[in-house]
Amino acid sequence: MSTIPMRNFFIIWLFFSIPVSATSQDDTDALFIRSIHDVILKEGACYDWLNHLSENIGGRLAGSDQAKQAIYYTRDELQMIADTVYLQPCTAPYWTRGKKEVVQIINSKGETIDIGGLALGNSVGTGTQGIRGEIIEVFTLDEVRNLGRNTIQGRIVFFNRPMDPTHINTFHAYGGAADQRVNGPSVAAEFGAIAAIVRSLTTAKDDVPHTGVTRYRDGFPQIPAVAISTNDSDLLHDMLTTDHVQAYIETDCRTVMPEKQTYNVVAEIKGSTFPEKIILVGGHLDSWDVGGGAHDDGAGCVHSMEVFHALKKLEYRPRHTLRCVLFMNEENGLGGGLAYAAASNQNNEFHMAAIESDAGGFTPRGFTCDANDDIFANLFRQLTLWEPVLEPYHLSIWKGGSGADINPLKSQNGLLMGFRPDSQRYFDFHHTETDRIDVVNERELKLGAAAITSLVYLLDKYGLSFD
Repeated sequence: MSTIPMRNFFIIWLFFSIPVSATSQDDTDALFIRSIHDVILKEGACYDWLNHLSENIGGRLAGSDQAKQAIYYTRDELQMIADTVYLQPCTAPYWTRGKKEVVQIINSKGETIDIGGLALGNSVGTGTQGIRGEIIEVFTLDEVRNLGRNTIQGRIVFFNRPMDPTHINTFHAYGGAADQRVNGPSVAAEFGAIAAIVRSLTTAKDDVPHTGVTRYRDGFPQIPAVAISTNDSDLLHDMLTTDHVQAYIETDCRTVMPEKQTYNVVAEIKGSTFPEKIILVGGHLDSWDVGGGAHDDGAGCVHSMEVFHALKKLEYRPRHTLRCVLFMNEENGLGGGLAYAAASNQNNEFHMAAIESDAGGFTPRGFTCDANDDIFANLFRQLTLWEPVLEPYHLSIWKGGSGADINPLKSQNGLLMGFRPDSQRYFDFHHTETDRIDVVNERELKLGAAAITSLVYLLDKYGLSFD
């Protein structure tokens, strides 16, 4: 009988033990991620929280009474699932819509059609006398510049560029059309326009106008700006092809000065091993005043709260410090995100990773990630190692942006990530009166929370190497 040298026994043992150990580790992660999904799908609180934010509180413009109610409601809920909770001061402009807008189209025969309209956020009002003028249709900001003052002076500029429906990711389509809402009115004012009408930013054809922020440039006049629905935009376009058309606009909106004191809501679970390294999850608590801000961004807030709720249910104690941050004033100023980053930098904190959810409560698809160029490739390689345990939930990780509120943390040289649900229906409801709880599917919302919690678990368990 031959004998096997002891050295060969060791090699054989090493050969078999390493794969078994790795498989065992993968199984451990897979089982825990399964338990995350189980507990959230069965016992998750995120839908109930969102129902209260959307239906009992409603639209939550920064500085409003509704925003204040949301701050104290979420603080009280987080106090039951976090180690510490505090309110972090920030300031925000307070814009108020006032009474309902009047938007009318008047043809050359004097016939009037009433259409729905929403003043754009931060727009000035018309005053009680309203504004009436001839409409000129354009599709780009450069078209306004090329037409010049001789053509634009004294007219109402109608920006009518649709979102490009050929983009599979509707956020790309939104990005390709949003300049006319954000900057269009100010550009029109530079050339003498008296008001601006903007096509709503959605691929849907409906009668629902979408609001959203517009920005005035220093040194130029500020003119009233309203959005109209895609159906009304198409109607107006057809009328303008054969007729001279005027519009009458009356709005009551204004910005109240000085800026108001408001707050971010910050909750924390201190890490047991690396308390100095922070993993942040967050969304923005403010929303536009119409609708209930359910998808934008109540969903992101309750996603983030559910991370703490689920981990507490599972009796999981994190190795790194976890923070849930509900930012204020994302919609018209980023006051909360800037204040949070400034305070964090002043305290010499390090956010190893930050995840923002601000793309709705739809079926999860995965995460985009971003970091400074000199560290991105290394971090992205580490993230892709986790894809096998996320793949059963149809979650992917790819390069891309993160989120407006966490972007100021990029200076800390950590990893920034954005939660990415399916985007096809998001802009049907974005910034509208229809963004309420009845357009949120409870199961999809909970699956999103489970996806984020799963990623937090992996980040916390394995950490990230920045070498």
